[in-house]
Amino acid sequence: MLAFCPGVQMSFQVFGLPVSRGVAIGRAVLVASSRVDVAHYFVDANAAAAEIDRLRTARDQVVSELTALKRDLPGDAPSELPALLDVHLMLLHDETMIAATKHWITERHYNAEWALSAQLEVLARQFDEMEDEYLRERKADLEQVVERLLRALARGTSAAPAATQPLGARDFAGEDPLVLVANDIAPADMLQFKRSVFTGFVTDVGGPTSHTAIVARSLDIPAVVGAREASRLIRQDDWVIIDGDNGAVIVNPSAIVLEEYRFRQRQSDLERARLSRLRHTPAVTLDGERVELLANIELPGDAAAALDAGAVGVGLFRTEFLFMNRDVHLPSEDEQFEAYRGAVEAMQGLPVTIRTVDVGADKPLERMSLSELRHEHTLNPALGLRAIRWSLSEPGMFRQQLRAILRASAFGKVRILIPMVAHLGEVRMVFDALARVKQQLGEAGRAYTDVDVGAMIEVPAAALMLPALLKHFDFVSIGTNDLIQYTLAIDRADDAVAHLYDPWHPAVLRLVADTIAQANRAGRPVSVCGEMAGDASFTELLVAMGLRSFSMHPAQIAAIKQKVLRADTRRLQAHMRDTLDSDDPQERWTLALQTLGSQRPSLAAFEADF
Repeated sequence: MLAFCPGVQMSFQVFGLPVSRGVAIGRAVLVASSRVDVAHYFVDANAAAAEIDRLRTARDQVVSELTALKRDLPGDAPSELPALLDVHLMLLHDETMIAATKHWITERHYNAEWALSAQLEVLARQFDEMEDEYLRERKADLEQVVERLLRALARGTSAAPAATQPLGARDFAGEDPLVLVANDIAPADMLQFKRSVFTGFVTDVGGPTSHTAIVARSLDIPAVVGAREASRLIRQDDWVIIDGDNGAVIVNPSAIVLEEYRFRQRQSDLERARLSRLRHTPAVTLDGERVELLANIELPGDAAAALDAGAVGVGLFRTEFLFMNRDVHLPSEDEQFEAYRGAVEAMQGLPVTIRTVDVGADKPLERMSLSELRHEHTLNPALGLRAIRWSLSEPGMFRQQLRAILRASAFGKVRILIPMVAHLGEVRMVFDALARVKQQLGEAGRAYTDVDVGAMIEVPAAALMLPALLKHFDFVSIGTNDLIQYTLAIDRADDAVAHLYDPWHPAVLRLVADTIAQANRAGRPVSVCGEMAGDASFTELLVAMGLRSFSMHPAQIAAIKQKVLRADTRRLQAHMRDTLDSDDPQERWTLALQTLGSQRPSLAAFEADF
């Protein structure tokens, strides 16, 4: 039961983009923005004293630095400089600030860096509300002091000690449910949600297919992105309702509103339980067409969730997440091999499609390689050195990954998927690298099997030149997220243009339909692994286009399977061409489904069969 006291704090709403359905209710945990990278993780009670010692050591270091700076000032230095250093030293010795920061560590179990940034946010708001202009301007001094402390902490211990738990991985009995509020959450940080206590999250920025949104859907937790000022308006410990269906965030709700959303939560739980009964039912349409429902995964441990959801294989293993949250060193060949083998063995003989690393744009690495460092200030990273372009610019790294994947193929059925293919020259370089790697493994006596190699169709050029690509590749997989982005010239991570991101756009649907048709005519397997595959509003249209392989997050499989089981492909195909030729395909398809609705078994009769 939530300990809610209506009327104590002002209730208000903010709105953003709904990216993951459902309702979450909990206290707000804010991750403040900072010019310094801040590690966020929980510490258990036994580690609190050690975190406070880290904080004290960092403060002593900064005091020594500033004292030395003041001592060594030249005689002709402006008089303001020693006065400024005195202000910073005074802030460092402020017992109120120190005590409040310790409180975040001992009571909320934050690590020292997180505690500092949380207290900075509280104090910064207090400075903003001061009437005296001089005092308001002292906020900048406070920010500078905290940033010095954060750098000192980073120098002392750059990683979480063994006695800590990653962000979201705590289990402290009796505490209220939590929701995360941030300006943005990096894709690598989103992986922390795999073992999360957070029931949902809100970000100021992001679009419906930004990678933070994608991971939220994979975790099946409610999320709203692009909420603009949410992280500035919401305060630590505010009660928050996240309406992932409508993109609303309700802060400090009234008791009546709270009870209404609790009821919606219960209904959502019942719906999930109902759909879970379908997880081991074969996905076959009413007219006997078998459809393959695969899973997208980020880490080897996700394979268990894929099997539990009824996936018949992995259609997309996003290997870039193995490369994130690193400092200088990328994963070695052996480390990658163990990860790929773990996923392959966990799938118990079912196929696993491993995509080569797809970094760049909204998925940067913590520490770029030399070539990436030269391009880190690219004005438009979505059009820069990313995906297969980045891999081919780092041939040693690329061959290392190919060797690891091929070695894993000795333990099960593996396919390789190449992202962002656009040029035949790139295709030749990929297969040259693959041939060289096979030769190296043969000479070293390493076991591997021949694997199918596929291309991701996510650049319009690839869709338009598909016949040429099909001469080289064994299969294709349509990455609808990027295909929409590049077709409509929209940065899918930019909330300023997120309203223009439209998977129902006629140009997008025609590219998808043409790709499926051409692959089918050529006898090449084709799947969709982008977000359209897991969006139930597109399922019947994609089936009508001839798609028989969908790859999505495990949490979405049951809902898509329900759509497949109730679909009649012959009747759907009769309306598909009119939809593609329409100026408003979404409206046209909605009307078609309404026409067909009376010809299908009722949902109650359908559920009775299962």
